[in-house]
Amino acid sequence: MNSEIIAIGSELLTPHRMDTNSLFLTEQLNGIGVDVQYKSVVGDDRERLTETIGLAWKRSDLVVTIGGLGPTEDDLTRECAARVLGRPLHRDSTLAEGIEKRFRDRGMRMPEINLRQAMLIEGATALPNPRGTAPGQWIEDGRRVLILLPGPPRELQPMFVKSCLPRLRELVPTAAICSRVLRLTGLTESATEEIVAPIYTRTTNPVTTILAAPGEIQLHLKSFGKDAAEAQARLDELFPQLEAALGEYVFSTDGASLEEVVARGLTTQQAAVAVAESCTGGLLAQRLTGVSGSSAYFLGGIVCYSNDWKIEWLGVAPELVQAHGAVSREVVQALAEGVRRRSSATYGVGITGIAGPTGGTTDKPVGLVYVALASPPGTSVEEKRYLGERELIRWQATQTALDLLRRVLCKSEEQSVAHAKPRLL
Repeated sequence: MNSEIIAIGSELLTPHRMDTNSLFLTEQLNGIGVDVQYKSVVGDDRERLTETIGLAWKRSDLVVTIGGLGPTEDDLTRECAARVLGRPLHRDSTLAEGIEKRFRDRGMRMPEINLRQAMLIEGATALPNPRGTAPGQWIEDGRRVLILLPGPPRELQPMFVKSCLPRLRELVPTAAICSRVLRLTGLTESATEEIVAPIYTRTTNPVTTILAAPGEIQLHLKSFGKDAAEAQARLDELFPQLEAALGEYVFSTDGASLEEVVARGLTTQQAAVAVAESCTGGLLAQRLTGVSGSSAYFLGGIVCYSNDWKIEWLGVAPELVQAHGAVSREVVQALAEGVRRRSSATYGVGITGIAGPTGGTTDKPVGLVYVALASPPGTSVEEKRYLGERELIRWQATQTALDLLRRVLCKSEEQSVAHAKPRLL
């Protein structure tokens, strides 16, 4: 069974309100093997809403609408759905009594317009709404199903789980959808595609989608099967191939963020980190401490924007700043080593750069960033040139710093495992 979700309301077409209901519904539908193939957002316009529902009804087995079931003139879902189905609306006395009782129980007089919510499409089954006055509606027509749900999440979610899922399980052929996400950093979207396309294009099940985020690429895999075991088996066959092809660029196979992966590594190795940040202004410290339990491995950080602070607090030699400038390979190495030395941390991270939009020169343009990691084996420095606005540059700089730390932690763990292996005589 394929499905389609239509979110209704002019407020969803503004920058002030986001449709989150369709995310919940997608998760619930995927859990019973229903694939969501379309999502739409349409305003409170009679003709456009009728057109949208009509198109969905022609091409999808299951159509779920969200919102537009209130009592006001701009709540048009019932009317438009009835037009698409070619069925009349009638006032249901049981629904009307329930709405009136809800007002009486609260000691309030029911406005007459609330009786619009008792209008039921001919042949529809009313879906009870214990948390509001807008009942949902369930309409079957042959093999197709149309579900009308209220917009507020606190009303929609229990209605769907209690009144819709049991019915859908009886209608949906036994099936399952499983998914996994592979996250990596250090590659562009196109470079990732070059590596993995020869692998994932061999099959249409699982389906692989590549998504780009600031400083990160995600591979979303979704597999279909007659049951969960079959769907999972398909994932288990393809996922390791993609992971192996991408190698060291992969930082997570279980959905964990980069800072969470770093936190695991630091905790496992009982290591500590301290940071010295210039252009990122404490963003790296914020990401590291955003993980619960970070006090076990994060000692602290210094935001050293001025040259005086770099020199006085972290021991950067004045001649380094004078000869190379604050944004340089030499100074960032001194920052990382200085904060490590001052804090007695296992690892010290330094970041300096030009986040813009001002401050760039021909030799040192906006987006030039240096990241250094001081560790027991020595200090490594990365030079990066990022594109984008200020916040994007700052985020990508912290992404590089975290990945640099992740790679060193992985190498340290591999060496520990190698040393722990018994020697064969």
